[in-house]
Amino acid sequence: MAREPGKHAIIFLLITVLIDMIGLGMIMPVMPSLISGITGEGLGQAAAYGGWLMFTYALMQFLFAPVMGNLSDAYGRRRVLLLALTGLAIDYAIMGLAPSLLWLFIGRFIAGLFGANFAVANAYIADISPPEKRAANFGLIGAAFGVGFIIGPAIGGLLGEYGPRVPFYAAAALGFLNVLYGFFVLPETLKPENRRPFVLTRSNPLGAFRQMKQYPLIVGLLAAMVFFQLAHDVNPSTWSYYAMLKFGWSEGDVGASLAIVGIFMALMSGFGTRAIIPRIGEMRAATLGFVCASLGFLGFAFMTEAWMFVPLMAVLSFMALIMPSLRAIMSAEVPDNAQGELQGAISSVMGLTLIAAPVLSTQVFNTFTGPEAPVLFPGAVFMMASVFMLAALAIVTAVLRLREKPA
Repeated sequence: MAREPGKHAIIFLLITVLIDMIGLGMIMPVMPSLISGITGEGLGQAAAYGGWLMFTYALMQFLFAPVMGNLSDAYGRRRVLLLALTGLAIDYAIMGLAPSLLWLFIGRFIAGLFGANFAVANAYIADISPPEKRAANFGLIGAAFGVGFIIGPAIGGLLGEYGPRVPFYAAAALGFLNVLYGFFVLPETLKPENRRPFVLTRSNPLGAFRQMKQYPLIVGLLAAMVFFQLAHDVNPSTWSYYAMLKFGWSEGDVGASLAIVGIFMALMSGFGTRAIIPRIGEMRAATLGFVCASLGFLGFAFMTEAWMFVPLMAVLSFMALIMPSLRAIMSAEVPDNAQGELQGAISSVMGLTLIAAPVLSTQVFNTFTGPEAPVLFPGAVFMMASVFMLAALAIVTAVLRLREKPA
């Protein structure tokens, strides 16, 4: 596609990401029922299986995010993004037809490989955004995620009433429509003069991290992202199981709650980032996000009534300030022809923590809810997330203070 990206390029990308996230959100409310139906196990053991499925997804993201980022630096963002979207649509179809737990793992394998497209999407944003607007535009990606989680889980919860496989078929159909949309309207944003050859030694996690070593600030912030992601992934890993166990919610109730999550995150990502970050700066915005996230997770740990979810989610939504702020700080440290590599490294770190986070979260949940639990405390996993957020804040504060000191 020879057409140059115009002022509407970001709109095209956001619609593509939105449709992608609707498909992902549609399957979340029914995963517990699908796993339980295939295995015949209860929710506690289903959560453990769900953790290993997310482990598989995360391992592939960890391995292939640098590949996707470097491919997009070499061949352009558009064609790599379309390839990834096609793979995800195929994955939904496989999981919808899965006759056994093995096939669910095969589906997650494929999803993780192509789910690394978020590195390409963020590199796309870096291509078309001046440095002073990158944090706000990275926030728009978060808003697209949030809106996707408003629409997707709500649809998935409704379709789940007709069977746990129905949302997967719908997500597959939506995924293929997304590929068609992107093929006809998504412009290329990486100029030919900013492309560089694909080098295999750089296109793996170790190679990507080795390239980032020349930027000490980035290395420190990547370390903080590990703790941030470990905390962040507690919610998608365990919320469905937590809500069903503690409050007796149905798939429709879980879908509605995830839609509420999407509303708050979309508002904060779409409007909060554009209103707050330019006024108080990226560092202070990240600090505000970490503190509110820690308080929100702590509230989830001890909530006793279902209605408490809404005000606590309002506090937790400030977490949406964190990643746009950190990505903007980091993207300013690297040249234009390495933005894909940087975003690939970030996505690889997120994938690395995704390897540990779902297993850690679901095992902690199972430990404190199973028949041999030392004490029945489903909220233990959210208390852990609260502590991890404070650890990430401590690292970010230390790294940025070191940068500000004169040599």
